[in-house]
Amino acid sequence: MDFSDAMISGIPLALVVLGAVEFIKNLGLKGQALLIASLVIGTVLGVLYRMSVAMPVDFAGWLGAAVYGVALGLTASGVYEAMRSAAGNRIKG
Repeated sequence: MDFSDAMISGIPLALVVLGAVEFIKNLGLKGQALLIASLVIGTVLGVLYRMSVAMPVDFAGWLGAAVYGVALGLTASGVYEAMRSAAGNRIKG
């Protein structure tokens, strides 16, 4: 799935998800909860984005929006986890 066109006011949606997860991390959320938060935030924002492009009118449209959102959340959580692994012990969470 290509998320390069998923922008709101010129801001890539995937970066918004990562920024939101970092914000939640600073509020004290840790560990696996951060991955779950990333998935949930990505799913919600992804579905809202797809709704803003074209409101789904049937089951296929809603399913496509949901899959898009889940894929965005999984991608963002994967990027977050990869950054955390690459940084080793320097990133706690």
